[in-house]
Amino acid sequence: MNTKAVLTLSDVTQILAAARAEAQKHQWPVSIAIVDDGGHPLALERLDNCAPISAYIAIEKARTAALGRRESKAYEDMINGGRTAFLSVPILSGTLEGGVPLVVDGQVIGAIGVSGVKAPEDAQIARAGLASVQA
Repeated sequence: MNTKAVLTLSDVTQILAAARAEAQKHQWPVSIAIVDDGGHPLALERLDNCAPISAYIAIEKARTAALGRRESKAYEDMINGGRTAFLSVPILSGTLEGGVPLVVDGQVIGAIGVSGVKAPEDAQIARAGLASVQA
């Protein structure tokens, strides 16, 4: 039987704080979501002046990264590259850049999703959260 790390409340709090700090440093109004390895929400924060739809999108980006075991941008690139049939895949609806998996010892234990600004900036914020627990 395999064993793997799991996200604790302390980890989630640390990730959320680091991602929020990155967003606030640049004055980017975003939503930040953290999910477990099954895509179930563990935390969601919508910063001031962020569009309400971004909360939904952030969760879906995180869920896509967790369930797909890769950054959500990979799916965006696949679709933009011509594989539009991938749009019909059930469950994965956050196929936009900004979802980043949390990997420990080669296993995905969750993901961070960010929405609200340009796609590369969303991913930058997600990676800042990730870096807080990988340092």
